[in-house]
Amino acid sequence: MILVFGSLNIDLVAAVPVIPGPGRTVLAPSYQTHFGGKGANQAVAAARIAGPGQVRMAGRIGRDGFGDRAIENLRANNVDADLVVRSDEPTGCAFITVDHAGENAITVASGANMTTSAGDLPAGLFGPDTVLVLQMEVPFAQALEAARRTRAEFGTVIWNLAPVPEQMTRDMVAALLAVTDYLLVNEHEAMDAAAAIGFAPSDYESAAADLARTGDLTCIVTAGAQGALAVTADDTRLRAPAPRITPVDTTGAGDTFVGAFAAMLSEKAPLQTALQVGCDAAAQKCLTRGAQAGMPMRAAIPSLA
Repeated sequence: MILVFGSLNIDLVAAVPVIPGPGRTVLAPSYQTHFGGKGANQAVAAARIAGPGQVRMAGRIGRDGFGDRAIENLRANNVDADLVVRSDEPTGCAFITVDHAGENAITVASGANMTTSAGDLPAGLFGPDTVLVLQMEVPFAQALEAARRTRAEFGTVIWNLAPVPEQMTRDMVAALLAVTDYLLVNEHEAMDAAAAIGFAPSDYESAAADLARTGDLTCIVTAGAQGALAVTADDTRLRAPAPRITPVDTTGAGDTFVGAFAAMLSEKAPLQTALQVGCDAAAQKCLTRGAQAGMPMRAAIPSLA
């Protein structure tokens, strides 16, 4: 069973000629509403590959229309939403601008996500077959508690260290590494995490090696067009190439990789297979606008054909 403990948002997306810098305003002809939140994104991505009955989402939403729509969307995508709790805070909302090259800038109003609690997870939920997926859009202490409870019952913890907190301390990274089996980061997140615990890596590959060794875990780095790299605690290194595409919108690509990777781990697939499926799924997502709209079904992934 894949359990995603994390954020649920509604995304408001505008296509712009250029992403505005400080003090600058750009006009967009319109905007679109999409479902998002890194937690919900990863749950949907996993469910589209793992299939019905395999993914549960835990988090918090508001007592509002956005929250109603978020629940409906999860269920429409075969994600069990029974662990999603209503909060007095509004449902999280993300404001996204996307330029002609498919690059994006995102501002997130967390809302109910900041009230998410590991106490919402019932006793008996965890076991050896649990694959817990975490991110950094809900309170860190609560995610850490969920990870500890999973590890106590011999489950597997995947932690996507994104977005990197502005005040990421050495103690925070050390605590995260201690309860994680698979740390998933992009190039910049790998460098930031390694620096936070006292290393001075020359590149993301050496950063991944530092993190894997320190945490006795496997560090996965997603590097866009360069594909993905896995470094294990004993310094074994595996790589998977990224398909060549012309991206339309990269929003949600990293979350698609995480969800696909989790689906493969839940099926006990080899690490090399999980890496390649993650790369293929993320590339497919980049061909469609919206964080979840382009997340592929299992049949669309070449490495699973």
